Order: sequence, then C-alpha cells, then structure tokens
Amino acid sequence: MKSKIYTLTVNTSERTQLLDITSKVEQVVKQSGVKEGMVHIFNPHTTAGLTINENADPDVASDILMELDKMVPLNDGYRHVEGNSAAHIKSSLFGVSLTVFVTGGRLVLGTWQSLYFCEFDGPRQRKVLVKVIE
Repeated sequence: MKSKIYTLTVNTSERTQLLDITSKVEQVVKQSGVKEGMVHIFNPHTTAGLTINENADPDVASDILMELDKMVPLNDGYRHVEGNSAAHIKSSLFGVSLTVFVTGGRLVLGTWQSLYFCEFDGPRQRKVLVKVIE
C-alpha cells in the first residue's frame, strides 16, 4: 500500500500552549484506511514541539508550561537576536516527532493519553505532518 503525508493545520492562540491534536491525527488514520501499523507525527517548526501526556485534567498542561517557564525563562540573557531562544530550547527538550502504534484502525494510547502540539512562540498558524504506515 502506498502511503502519503497528510498536513494538519494547527492554530495556536497563546505564546505557550499545549494543544490536543489527538482527534485530528485519528481522522488522518481513519482516512488512510490503515488498520495495523504506525503513525508518525512530525512538527517542522524550530520553536514548537510534540508530546504525549494526560488529557483528563487541563491543569496538567498548565503545570507543564508553568514549570517549563521556570526551567527556561523567556528572557535570560540569550544571544539570539529574535527574542525567541527560550522557544528554541523548549522545542529541543520536547522533540519534534512522535510515533504511535495503530491497531484496529485506531491509535494505541493509554487511557489518559493524548497527543499534544506544544506551542512555544505563538500565537501562530502551524503545520503538523502525519504519515500512516502499514
């Protein structure tokens, strides 16, 4: 089976934000027709990341962002002149890709898990690339 790369558009509304993209990726898996395989999610941006974490309590995402801002403050004497060095560092800490198993045409995630696009330099319109592999 030939596979293709799907492009998702993600609109963020804040400077830093964890945005649940699970349903968008699930739609791509369904559209692909793949029942057993893997889905690879890639973020082609240097100031954003991807992660898997809890979806039941929105305070988890808020806590992650709060602690991340303590570890990597917005302004800390960085040399990069664009003023978004913290976003680049956070992107490197989180990473820009995820791979998730597909079984029965569905993502294999834990009970409380969701896929999150991590905005660190927003608000912006972003792209996420998704490839479903059989």
